[in-house]
Amino acid sequence: MKNIVRLLSVLALLAIVLAGTGFSAQAKPSGTVNVQILAVNDFHGNLEPPAGSSGRIGTINAGGAEYLATHIANLRATNPNTAVVSAGDMIGASPLLSALFHDEPTIEAFNQIGLDFNAVGNHEFDEGVYELIRMQEGGCHPVDGCLDGDDFGGANFRFLAANVTWQKNDKPIFPAYKTKSFNGVHVAFIGMTLEGTPTIVTPSGISMLNFLDEADTVNALIPELKQKGIETIVVLIHEGATQNPNTSPINSCVGVSGAIVDIVNRFDPEVDVVISGHTHQPYNCVINNMLVTSASSFGRVVTDVDLTIDRATGDVTAMAANNNIVTRDVVKDGFITALIAKYNAIAAPLANRVIGSITATITRTINPAGESALGDVIADAQLDATNDPGFGDAVVAFMNPGGIRADLTYVGSPAGEGDGYVTYGEMFTVQPFGNSLVTMTLTGSQIDTLLEQQFVGCGQTSNRILQVSTGFTYQWSVSAPACNKVDIASIKINGVAINPAGLYRVTVNSFLADGGDNFAVLKLGTDRLGGAVDTDALEAYFKVFSPVAPGPMNRIVQIP
Repeated sequence: MKNIVRLLSVLALLAIVLAGTGFSAQAKPSGTVNVQILAVNDFHGNLEPPAGSSGRIGTINAGGAEYLATHIANLRATNPNTAVVSAGDMIGASPLLSALFHDEPTIEAFNQIGLDFNAVGNHEFDEGVYELIRMQEGGCHPVDGCLDGDDFGGANFRFLAANVTWQKNDKPIFPAYKTKSFNGVHVAFIGMTLEGTPTIVTPSGISMLNFLDEADTVNALIPELKQKGIETIVVLIHEGATQNPNTSPINSCVGVSGAIVDIVNRFDPEVDVVISGHTHQPYNCVINNMLVTSASSFGRVVTDVDLTIDRATGDVTAMAANNNIVTRDVVKDGFITALIAKYNAIAAPLANRVIGSITATITRTINPAGESALGDVIADAQLDATNDPGFGDAVVAFMNPGGIRADLTYVGSPAGEGDGYVTYGEMFTVQPFGNSLVTMTLTGSQIDTLLEQQFVGCGQTSNRILQVSTGFTYQWSVSAPACNKVDIASIKINGVAINPAGLYRVTVNSFLADGGDNFAVLKLGTDRLGGAVDTDALEAYFKVFSPVAPGPMNRIVQIP
């Protein structure tokens, strides 16, 4: 009897242990299962086919959610064991059609596409963590409600955020990973953003969060996944690489470099596939024995990852990937066509309104000193909006180059406004973030520090030259050491050298004012005064100064 009791106890304990794994104690099946993973990244709300070079891969027109949906459906039809995933920046920095509605149309489009998982990227946090949670859970925006008249139901897919935790309890804001079963084989999908997210989004919207090291986060999850019997592990990460040259074929891995290379080399070898993003580059690599892919941006490419998995062990026995161009020669998805038409009808009166004119195309292309014609115009508009004593008394405005997302082209848009005219929609595409202006007081010495913080080794990993308003000039030296590239004597306002101890009123957008892009000195600014939204300032400038012409770009001077 004692032996029987002992045996029953052992069996009961075994049942408890097996139950804890989440999987049954059935005999392992034999054979293999072929799993297909379809991946995109950096869609950025591009529901309509992007214009110009942003809508091409090489010479091939590509992108558009109607076509992307069809390409994914066609690929999915080849294998019932398919997962559809995104490596972040699905939303944020979006064209007006999506951004005007807080990217709800993009979420609805990917619900239709049948997305399974989206790793959060930095742009998912553009409106702060609580707005991102609304994207998942649904409900109307707290400020301007549901502009389409319907309640927003949220995402049918899951956001993943393994390395983004609440400071109050160290728990992830979204699940660290999710699993999907294919003929009894469980595959884990871990999702995360780049650790450096706090430096490139408005800090106030994420001040309650921790952003953790990517490799440490993944490696810490491996034992948990192994304990659950999961052997196939896919990482969706919003960090990436570039090829050299960047014109390399989309399925090559030529001279690949960047943050993702270092991260992948630190991953536990149990990771099988890394689907990446952030750099807007296509590549198809094997790094550290892991498949590492990226699908360009704006829905122009979809990656098809094919895995052969041993059903008995759960291990990947073969893997391959192919980046496919999302051509526009397929039938459009009817649901998404109707979705785009619906939101275009609501947005058209605002988007097609003419706000001013230009004499020629004004681009964001920088000269060797780091200055662009469009950057000059935007900085001038922000100074014009804040130079009156009642609105800030500013003497200079600075604009971050990453906030300038498109050119202003002379050729008329499809709205039919005609050549040389600028519509609200075109202006919004240039500045889609909805930042407000902030005027603050800095000393001359702090302005010098601000300019030094533009360069590698003094706060930046690559040079990030601020655009400056009219009347502000300075020189910077290519050969000078980090944090000593700008001669303070060269910094002048209306031809007068600044006084290191003097006080100056400076205007920046709210992103920079919070120390965004690692311009930490701006957090020290005093006597802050909030101002207009950046697009309102630019619209007001065009109303007064049209036609606006591209300038000579001589405010910033580069010397040896």
